[in-house]
Amino acid sequence: MSDEPQILAIDNGTQSLRALAFDPRGTLIAKVRVPFQPYFAQKPGWAEQDPEVYWNALVEACQTLWKRPGVRKDALAGVAVTTQRGTVVNLDREGRPLRPAILWLDQRTTSGQKPVGGLWGLLFKVARVADTVAYLQANAESIWLQTHQPELWRDTHKFVLLSGFLNYRLTGRFADSVGSQVGYLPFDYKGLAWAGPRDWKWDALGIEPTLLNELVPPAERLGEITDWAAEQTGIPKGLPVIAAAADKACEVLGAGSLEPNVGCLSYGTTATINTTQAKYVESIPFIPPYPAGVPGHYSPEIQIFRGYWMVEWFKQEFGHKEVEQSCAQGVPPEVLLERLIRDIPAGSDGLMLQPYWTPGIKLPGPEAKGGVIGFTESHTRGHLYRAILEGLAYALREGKERVARRSRVPITSLRVSGGGSQSDTALQITADVFGLPTARPHTYETSGLGAAIIASVGLGLHPDFETAVSEMTHLGEVFDPIPEHARRYDALYRNVYLKMYRRLRPLYKEIYQVMAGISG
Repeated sequence: MSDEPQILAIDNGTQSLRALAFDPRGTLIAKVRVPFQPYFAQKPGWAEQDPEVYWNALVEACQTLWKRPGVRKDALAGVAVTTQRGTVVNLDREGRPLRPAILWLDQRTTSGQKPVGGLWGLLFKVARVADTVAYLQANAESIWLQTHQPELWRDTHKFVLLSGFLNYRLTGRFADSVGSQVGYLPFDYKGLAWAGPRDWKWDALGIEPTLLNELVPPAERLGEITDWAAEQTGIPKGLPVIAAAADKACEVLGAGSLEPNVGCLSYGTTATINTTQAKYVESIPFIPPYPAGVPGHYSPEIQIFRGYWMVEWFKQEFGHKEVEQSCAQGVPPEVLLERLIRDIPAGSDGLMLQPYWTPGIKLPGPEAKGGVIGFTESHTRGHLYRAILEGLAYALREGKERVARRSRVPITSLRVSGGGSQSDTALQITADVFGLPTARPHTYETSGLGAAIIASVGLGLHPDFETAVSEMTHLGEVFDPIPEHARRYDALYRNVYLKMYRRLRPLYKEIYQVMAGISG
């Protein structure tokens, strides 16, 4: 029996929670996945979940993990938690949830908020970012709660992210990682701390400092497993709980992207491109980079909302045949969809898709919609499926160029994580569109591995992040660009894709006005 230490990583995603045991070389010893309903919606556009669903899933996952071969509770050195970003929980003085958690997917907004005034308001007008600030206020969960549930807001003792809730349940301490602070909160992204006392965010969001928990840098100790948590989960009492980071930040580390020249693509519900930077870089002016999993570092990010959700949409709307066959053959529908596009050439015979299915603050603008051009009678549903994969790669390449331009560091290689990374076709398309070698990490569980990497440094199993990433991450299959395909994609990207949004934008605005009854 090995005396080698083990690290417990808790990874709470949107659709499931995973408990994972890693060794100091990044080997996944065992894992348990507990799925749950992603959310429930009392009204259209809402997305909520009972916080106890997350905690119960954590308990079940851990208690099951102890039964898996190779997992040794007596060998555990520590535990780290990573979660979905931007999901908030209201807690009372006893740490009990006062209402369902509001998820990052929630689309409720609050109108009629008073603009930020004073010197800050003047500066926002001069800088032409008043609309961005108003967008933040309209989408902030704290504003909605104060407006629609004022009594509950008054009873709130702590207003925390999901990571803060789970860390509290494990340690009994209202504390969370700096690396997990992604959401509509008064956080100073440049200073990597709560905003200063005179910062405009406090008034704009209506949050008092006492409502927030203590922040701890990644790799530092948050606390220890309490008696109660040990009894519930089976995690040994007193085991150190190390501050990790949000799931995307952990994915970047787990994929081996520690330097700014290595881009990390996440092919998940939201498709993203991230890098790790030692300096503060705003890829989009006035939109801050998020905290990285490395203390004092930043993760510039470009998001394509509803990214690989488009694959799920395609399956629901056009993939009935593959879904039925997958059940009969015992293989995932994506395997059959891969066959559907196997013989379709790069560029989908001229069918081009821009994946702006959800508007953004600045990129794309609030009027954005998805666009598909180039249809002919020869195109099939297979062409549309391939055009979706290509469109996402085009959008992320545009993000890559924006990040590299702003940081002045070229991105020379790619790592791909998330559900879409399991598709060989998607990774070859990515390599061809970017014109860069594209690697799949050695494990699919990059978010959990990233949390384990952070914990390994905090526990002293590795002396620093460079060593930890080198020892614990390994490349899987590498996809090199096919020169002929790369040339074709480059021409389509430069001559067509980059022009689509600018030319279609006036039409998107007209669509909105007509459908809103403003004109016509």
